Amino acid sequence: MVLTPPTSVDHNLIRRLVDEFNQDDRCPVINLIPNSESFDWILDQCPLFDCPDPQIRTIYYFRWWVYRKHIKRTPHGRIVTEFITPVSHASSYNAISCALGLHLAEGRWLADQTLLNEYVNFWFTAGETGGLARKFHNYSSWLHWAEWQRYLVTGDRSYILSQFDRFVADYELWEAEKRLPNGLFWQYDVRDGMEESISGSRIHKNARPTINSYMYANAIALARIARLAGRADLVERFEEKAQTLRKLVHEHLWDEKDSFFKAQKDENGLSDARELIGYIPWCFNLPYSGTESAWKYLVDEKCFWAPAGLTTADRSHPMFRSHGVGQCEWDGAVWPFATSQTLIALANALRNYASCCLTRETWFKAFQTYTASHVMYDKPYIGEYHDEIMGLWLKGDNPRSIHYNHSTFADLVIHGLVGFIPREDGLVELDPLLPSGLWDWFILDNIHYQGRTLKVIWDRDGSHFGTMPGLSVWQGNQRLIHSEQLTRTLEEGP
Repeated sequence: MVLTPPTSVDHNLIRRLVDEFNQDDRCPVINLIPNSESFDWILDQCPLFDCPDPQIRTIYYFRWWVYRKHIKRTPHGRIVTEFITPVSHASSYNAISCALGLHLAEGRWLADQTLLNEYVNFWFTAGETGGLARKFHNYSSWLHWAEWQRYLVTGDRSYILSQFDRFVADYELWEAEKRLPNGLFWQYDVRDGMEESISGSRIHKNARPTINSYMYANAIALARIARLAGRADLVERFEEKAQTLRKLVHEHLWDEKDSFFKAQKDENGLSDARELIGYIPWCFNLPYSGTESAWKYLVDEKCFWAPAGLTTADRSHPMFRSHGVGQCEWDGAVWPFATSQTLIALANALRNYASCCLTRETWFKAFQTYTASHVMYDKPYIGEYHDEIMGLWLKGDNPRSIHYNHSTFADLVIHGLVGFIPREDGLVELDPLLPSGLWDWFILDNIHYQGRTLKVIWDRDGSHFGTMPGLSVWQGNQRLIHSEQLTRTLEEGP
């Protein structure tokens, strides 16, 4: 039996897909990297993936192709935009901070991380006087957490430590701007990037599961960076902030009767609506054990589970899809932004909460439905939001909706489906969410992880790649870990 892994994914396959994306491109906007350079950029920068499902494979490369279109050069460095066309609510150079955390989650797998260093620096320095960029705090953010998660991939200690003081100051600014007397944080739904929601408001200071989960995660990240920096006083300070906020979220935003995290409306108490934002706490492992019963609603067809995706509000609520169409409603339609967050949350619930009532099959079905939504006119497409029955994009041919960079996909393949788990100690850990028995093989190559370039292979019986049967990770010709089954596997330490 040959133990040498296959060289790589078929580059000709990737070229054919990219040529099709280029040929079908109806958008005249060209930023830093034109379509003519997109194939070379993908080969150079991205983990390369192949699997038996042609739809997942196609959308994986399509989403990297789209991400590349949004890389833009400014006088303050490169950024990643959300809209491909200019929008009035953006900051300078069409930058918007709403999806910053998701841009970092997706981009942390790129070979060249100086792009994201410049992008983050933009938000802290692109203001008129060299300070915070205009509209940076217009949207809730889990920036500090996203930067910690990126550090786990890159291992760039000097960079994360160089950002620590500005991150601390940024957290304190959020406290000054958004802290309620009871210790929770408030936000308008539109400033969560979730306008026209059932529980939201543009005038009331509602405590929402969104911003409170984000600030909890940011505090956890700052405590970990402080430990890395040897700042024991700040470790204690931010751990205390995180645990206090965690307790407050359970006390004020957990509806025991409905078994769900909800928005606390400042005008009349806890919202009566279950909304998909109730799963966001699991994005950051915030919930205590015993709250996992909330996940039963995800697969309830009367609640969130719809033919074309996960609805942003309970389908049985009287205000479901009541706010009109075409004005960015979050009252039930399917948003890739929310789907991305929910799939991240469910991955954590399955991996870290023993009492989660769902299965990896559920995660995979939801991911398949999300993948299938990437289409318009029988061509790969990603837009703002779509209806829950037929999957029709509710902005139609509106140019602002095309190539909408407001969600993740590659990260869901790498960290979710394949299950590559970055760790602070730099060891390789796999915990695939792909259910056993579905695929005979997959490959993920060109993974840049803390100074190493790695390859993940699943070959059920060894016949597809002609290598050792099972799940393995390779660094060159050295096999680092191996398992006969699709199961959690950890590299042995030194």
